Amino acid sequence: MGVGASSVGAAEGCGRGWGPRHTSLGDMPESCVAAVLLYLDPAEICQVACLNRAFRGAASADCIWAAKLPANHRYLAALAAAADDDDCSCGCDGVAAEGSCSTVAIKKELYARLCRPTPFDGGTKEFWIEKKGGFCMSISSKAMSITGRNDRRYWSDLSTEESRFHSVAYLRQIWWLEVDGEIDFCFPAGSYSLFFRLHLGRPRTRRARRRGGSDNDIHGWDIRPARFRLSTSDHQQHTTASEAHARLASPGRWVLYHVGDFAVSSPDEVTELRFSMMQIDCTHTKGGLCVDSVCIYPKRHGGYEEDCVFCQKIL
Repeated sequence: MGVGASSVGAAEGCGRGWGPRHTSLGDMPESCVAAVLLYLDPAEICQVACLNRAFRGAASADCIWAAKLPANHRYLAALAAAADDDDCSCGCDGVAAEGSCSTVAIKKELYARLCRPTPFDGGTKEFWIEKKGGFCMSISSKAMSITGRNDRRYWSDLSTEESRFHSVAYLRQIWWLEVDGEIDFCFPAGSYSLFFRLHLGRPRTRRARRRGGSDNDIHGWDIRPARFRLSTSDHQQHTTASEAHARLASPGRWVLYHVGDFAVSSPDEVTELRFSMMQIDCTHTKGGLCVDSVCIYPKRHGGYEEDCVFCQKIL
């Protein structure tokens, strides 16, 4: 009887926490958790960090986020620091010091900073890292050479919230359309797709879109094909010619027109990109076109999405 009572007491004691404790997920060493987190993308890492203290500690480890950062993150961080110094209001006068707004020592904080858009070249260009990984860039129409741009008979600058640069180039009417751009940049290694972001018709406010209406300025895009070109300093070239009525369509919508793809193998070398859009058949005029920007995104396997994440937010 004494033995039985002792056994029951021991069992009850275990239930009250007096005896041996069962191991749980929180008992895993942070080093083991970190080894698992290396296989997750940044968004998933942030989700599992809410499980317990072990996962939260491992999710902040430098070794985890160093593996997620681009190989040339120091180059990108220097551009981000310069942009932050230009906007700094802390009185540091742009001098980098330990703990100042110009210095980010923790890799997780650095990754979070690079996920925010970084303007450069006078605010006419921006780059950022997708939260799930992947380098992106946007180049404003203000950074491009546009034939007849300074002649108000042909082009005008329109302010709009539908552009991340808050301004687009609007074509009233012209015989010879040519838009050229270039950029020299140390892109992280990978494969990329380049798009022109265009809109047939004037950009409207939300109220105007609800009312509807026609764009009388839209004309000339169903006669001849528009031609897009892309070339790089290492001789990658793409030329896309398509029927204008099939490509420059969907009035009232922002559309990404795929120009071509390019690959970067060395992130420490400057890649020179040249891109253009033209319709130079002078037998007719064309007009009613908004040129917003050129977008560079990681190449999507299995096809291309017509609208990027930013476009989906504003359409």
